[in-house]
Amino acid sequence: MGPETIPSPDDLLLLPEVAEITRRSIDTLRWLRHRGEGPRGHRSGRRVYYRRHDVMAWLDEQERQAEEVTGRSPQPAA
Repeated sequence: MGPETIPSPDDLLLLPEVAEITRRSIDTLRWLRHRGEGPRGHRSGRRVYYRRHDVMAWLDEQERQAEEVTGRSPQPAA
């Protein structure tokens, strides 16, 4: 994606791109998908595609769950 391209929520992402966005390893994302706990993906042949908005919604849900457990918002990175 070039600098002039604005990401769309409907963009299709491959596993390496999702790993970069979520900062999780490809193996972890595969394991989460196997358990039904990762971002929603769609299989086409041997490939799994993820919609950007599904990945972002999953990250938001992870953050919300962390806030419930700890009782506070995560601190921004310095």
